[in-house]
This record gives sequence, C-alpha cells and structure tokens, in this order.
Amino acid sequence: MSLHPEKLNVALAMRADVAARMFPTRRLDSLNPGLRLLSPKPMEDFVSPQSLGLLAETDILITGWGCPTVNSAVLDAAPRLRHILHAGGTVKNHVGDECWARGLQVSTAADANAIPVAEYALAMILLANKRVLQIARKLHTEKSAIDPDGLFPEMGNYGKRVGIIGASKIGRHVIRLLAPYELDVVVADPYLSPDEAAVLGVQLVSLTELAESSDVVSLHAPSLPSTQNLIDAALIARFRTGTTFINTARGELVDQDALLARLERHELFAVLDVTTPWVLPADSGFYSNPNVLLTPHLAGSLGTELDRLAATAVAEAQRVSRGEPLLFPVRLADLAVTA
Repeated sequence: MSLHPEKLNVALAMRADVAARMFPTRRLDSLNPGLRLLSPKPMEDFVSPQSLGLLAETDILITGWGCPTVNSAVLDAAPRLRHILHAGGTVKNHVGDECWARGLQVSTAADANAIPVAEYALAMILLANKRVLQIARKLHTEKSAIDPDGLFPEMGNYGKRVGIIGASKIGRHVIRLLAPYELDVVVADPYLSPDEAAVLGVQLVSLTELAESSDVVSLHAPSLPSTQNLIDAALIARFRTGTTFINTARGELVDQDALLARLERHELFAVLDVTTPWVLPADSGFYSNPNVLLTPHLAGSLGTELDRLAATAVAEAQRVSRGEPLLFPVRLADLAVTA
C-alpha cells in the first residue's frame, strides 16, 4: 500500500462573483493535504475547452449559485467525478437525476443556510409579540409620548402561541431557537409524527387549528407543487384578528391577494421576506400598508454568513478525502418533499 495515496482533485462550479465572495484564498487554503484544487477560478459553463479540461480531472465538484446543470453530457466529460458538494441550499436547479443514477454522492449546505433564516424568524417572532414594529412606527409618526400598553394591552411573549408551518430544516432550527422562551409552540406538518413532535418539544396540530389559535404564524414549508397556495384564502380567513404572519419560505405558497385584503382591514400584521414576484410592482399595497414589514429576501445567508456555506462544503470534501461518509447527503427521494 502506498504511504502517499493520490490526492483527490477538486474543482469549483458557480458564478465568478459567487466564488470571489465564498471561496477567497484563505478558504481555498483550508483544503487539507488529501485534496488538490485544480483551479481557483470556477467553471461558469461546462462546454468551453478550459472547463472540459478541468472536468476530465475532477473527482469532487464544489458547486454554488449559478452552477450550470450537471447532466449526462457533463458526466460523460467527467469520468472521475464521484461527489458533488453544494455550498448552498437546494440542488434541484443544477444536479440532474442522472447523477444519482450513476452513483454519484451529493451533499448540500442547506442545513447551514437554514441557520440565518431561523435566526431572522426568531427575531421577528419576538418583535411581533412585543408589537415593536407597530409601536416604533407610531412613535416615528407622532413624535410624542406613546403608551405601549394602552395601545396593545395583549403585547408580550409570555405564554403566546407560535405556530410553525413545516418541520423543515429551517422549521426545526426555529423550534430549537424558541425553546428557551416561555412560549407555546405548535407545528403543522403532514410528514411529522406525534412522537417526532414530542422529541422536538412541540405539539403537533392540524393546519386549521394552528391558524385559528396562533398569535404568530411562521411559514417554513418547501416550495413544491403540493404546497402552492398552501396558505390560501380560506386559511387566511381563519387567522385570528391581531395575528402576525411571517413568510421566509416562498411567495407562491401564499394567496397574497387574500392576505393583503385582511391587512388592509387592519386585522392582521405581516413580515414578508419573500413575495411573488420577488420584487413587487411599485403600486403594490404591501409597500404602503402600515401593518406590513417587507424585507428584500435577506433572511438567508448573506455577508459573513456565506462563509458558513463555504466551510460546510469544504468540510464535506475533507470527509471524502479521509474516506468518511458525507454529513449532509442528498438522496434523490428527498427532492420530492424538500426545497
């Protein structure tokens, strides 16, 4: 047996601006001695002579946002490729079914990407129950003494019910972050069993009961054909007056017209980090409604949080080089029920 086993070749595939932010020199230098980076420049296509030359030598492909689709033609050009490690969330946009059919192992940094989304949701849940955004807006408008308790006598987090729709990676992180607070946390998820809910320390309820009984509803379901318009007009009508609805999932899961109608009647509050379309038209009522906080899809990994995604992918590559199993594998069957 050789005392110096051959190194595994690593290549990057993503937009150049993504690579510059996520894989600076210091991050690439963290590859261990069992790995060899073929080029610090990422492949932005899989058809140029330069890319085809890299693919022919690649054992491990680290992908990021903007990676082209890895299909049969790409696999034919990459006979050594055995692992695709995504430094991001979903792999649906660039990893074809052929990859699993040919025995490749795929991993994702979705769990790492879930952390800042859960942190955002936690912050908004606590602020919503305390009515911070509404009281702050009134103070800015009136520029005079404000009686918070008089405005919202039910304000506060103690004993409030928080409804989590979807025990996804993000949903479970939110549940974990809510654990230290004296809140009543309930979950609606058709794939979660009562025993699993008990382990999470939450109560499993129907979607209808969650809507009718929660002070804050936080949406964490994946975007799938079966979840389009999940939060429909009938469900929105069941939200209690004064409920805050938080969406960090996807806009297409929500009947936005029905939501806006209740917001315009001043019956609900909303925190929306995602909408359909991504950028609403300038005349959208969501911009002007005082009961709405809009943010531009900033809950996910941004700024320093990108380093966590890169570190996750590099750590997976290091596991491969040591002959260890992936920590965050993606199986083809998973794609039917995950984002």
